[in-house]
Amino acid sequence: MGKFRLRGRRRRRPRVDRADRIPLRAIVPNLVTSMAACAGITSISLSSEGRFVHALVALLVACVCDGMDGRIARLLKASSKLGAELDSLADFVNFGVAPAMFMFYWLTGGPAHEGMSQQMVRLVLGCSLFYALCDCFRLARFNTMLEQPTQPYWKHFFTGVPAPGGCWMVLTPAILSIALEAKGKYPALADALQNPFFGMFALLFVGALMASRLPTISLKSVHISRRYQLPVMAALLFVVALLISNFWMTVGVMGFLYLLTVPVTGLVFLRVRARALDAAAAKV
Repeated sequence: MGKFRLRGRRRRRPRVDRADRIPLRAIVPNLVTSMAACAGITSISLSSEGRFVHALVALLVACVCDGMDGRIARLLKASSKLGAELDSLADFVNFGVAPAMFMFYWLTGGPAHEGMSQQMVRLVLGCSLFYALCDCFRLARFNTMLEQPTQPYWKHFFTGVPAPGGCWMVLTPAILSIALEAKGKYPALADALQNPFFGMFALLFVGALMASRLPTISLKSVHISRRYQLPVMAALLFVVALLISNFWMTVGVMGFLYLLTVPVTGLVFLRVRARALDAAAAKV
């Protein structure tokens, strides 16, 4: 009878729907994006305290995290709509609000606004708000353009200055001025770069570039010939050496050179577009 002993049926545990579970690796890119936003908010706090060098370091951390989150998401195959929306919001904080507040406090002489009239403080604040809103508009337009077809000749260019590039451009006068003050050289030039009128012009000009439809360079599409590989590597190593020896001055000069690429890229775009239109007309 032992062989035919009745065994009670085991109760099966209810299966949990796999749709309610996500892998742990899916959280990593969003965590990096959140770290970038935290760095941007920290930069705003440091700027309000007048600690401008530390605020620049916090923005640099935000830029590094912003460049890493997308690559980590593709590497781990953890891209999601939530991550894309979170990245846009973090970009607005890091490259829109944080640089605008940095320039506001830096141009007005710190949190106390010493030696500046209330009217001038309000003018600087208005220009800072304009820059931040232009960055917001640029990010919103970028999100809508992802779902729209684009012309083939646009694939090598950005529409308007990208948000990280705009942050770099608008902070270039501050970076150069801080670097000159640290070296104790050219005090007149350092003071001229911190002039409120020059700073307001930079905020308005760079903000307009971000909101515009001007073609700007996309480094992702830049390719070099094999015969120029060694010279380009030598130039990059030279830049790395300059960054190690004099970091802020090199970053400031590179920001100025990046600004000069806007008209050059416009001329290249006109040639590429004309060539593409001629090819399309020849097919017809």
